[in-house]
Amino acid sequence: MTVGDASNGALVFMRSPQRVWHARMVTALVNRLTDQAPPGIEVDREITIRLDRWNRPEPDLLATTAPYDPSRTFYTPEETLLVVEVVSPESAHRGRTVKLRKYAEAGIANYWRIEEEDGSPVVHAYELDGPTRSYVPTAIHRHELRTTTPFTIELDLNGLVPGRKS
Repeated sequence: MTVGDASNGALVFMRSPQRVWHARMVTALVNRLTDQAPPGIEVDREITIRLDRWNRPEPDLLATTAPYDPSRTFYTPEETLLVVEVVSPESAHRGRTVKLRKYAEAGIANYWRIEEEDGSPVVHAYELDGPTRSYVPTAIHRHELRTTTPFTIELDLNGLVPGRKS
């Protein structure tokens, strides 16, 4: 949501309140991906990516090759292997179109969009087609996810949600 500030003409961006499902999904994914990431790959949540001088989106989580630095406030596309957005009703358009295009144009190799389907997560996975700088859908994962891109990952998707089992 964007709100105009009449006193100085600035635009103030306000986040929509997140549902518990979203928060739990992001936490579970960060934990599982961190456990599976090989040495040299870091997994973080809600750190911006400096796409260019004017664009610093904040994905729900990302995997990078950058070494841990406690004072870091952003990553670059060159350091970013995977961006994950957990879609909420308020962010669906941005996650499905705007961010998909911006991350691809910046050259980020992998993008996952996670949507809720009957209480369970569904992962829409995309991989960058380098010459066109656009994403190609590679899979829609339900119940489980197994991939070797950007590193070997195995996820019980239903197990990411409290009370759900495969």
